Amino acid sequence: MRALHPKLIVGIGGSAGALNAYKALLVALPSNTDMAFVIISHMNPTANSQLAEILSRHTKMTVIMASTAMPILPNHVYVIPPDSDLLIENYSFKIISPRKGRNKQIDVFFASLAEAMGVRAIGIILSGSSSDGTEGCKHIKAHGGKTFTQDMSAEFDSMPLNAQASGCVDFVMSLDKIPGKLKSLAASLKT
Repeated sequence: MRALHPKLIVGIGGSAGALNAYKALLVALPSNTDMAFVIISHMNPTANSQLAEILSRHTKMTVIMASTAMPILPNHVYVIPPDSDLLIENYSFKIISPRKGRNKQIDVFFASLAEAMGVRAIGIILSGSSSDGTEGCKHIKAHGGKTFTQDMSAEFDSMPLNAQASGCVDFVMSLDKIPGKLKSLAASLKT
């Protein structure tokens, strides 16, 4: 019997204004996608993050903070811990703490996701006021994965617009349209 791995691993990056976007995206997602979702949010390094608890109110999927060696399971939502860089190795997480740079956690995670998952890597950039995620999207594209940004509904559009300007974004969509596109991308993959 083979291990149950997610069909896709979806990295979701955001900063300023992203909390509402995370909630809206989770509400729109079915709970049985056979995908794993990893939320990489900019937060104060000394914060006591309640993000997993807050987001768990908006989905039937299990929402937990990622930890080292934690297996990445389908139909789960994982949240980056404060003051950490998050990596993927063999369908499990590796945490590097303290983080190496300020507001580069999305790029770091997306690059690791691209290396680990190739065509099964998805990157989504939501509201935010920096350029974090753009380099990571380039890595995902270079390894055959797909990239999304939130459309003009983003409260802060710098992160989505920077990624779009790089030419490495496949889809610019409203949050309610992203789940349907993810489903069709997963369906198009050979098992």
